[in-house]
Amino acid sequence: MDLPLLDKNFVTDFIHVTDEEAIQDARELARKEGIFAEFSSGANVAAALQLLKWKEKGANIALTINDSGLKYLSTDLYE
Repeated sequence: MDLPLLDKNFVTDFIHVTDEEAIQDARELARKEGIFAEFSSGANVAAALQLLKWKEKGANIALTINDSGLKYLSTDLYE
């Protein structure tokens, strides 16, 4: 993937999150926390949970929820 605006000097690692993980965690945010979010927020949570299992075990992670799930009601995200 080519990201022309990304300065790769600042990237030290990345985490792969599947579509299924992003969907599952977006739904869990809604079900357990009452946070109505979208796919990318589910992916952010999935990545944070992966980090907490190994590289950042025992740490605290802050992340942002960037959009509501409102425009995703016509998709399979909230079936």
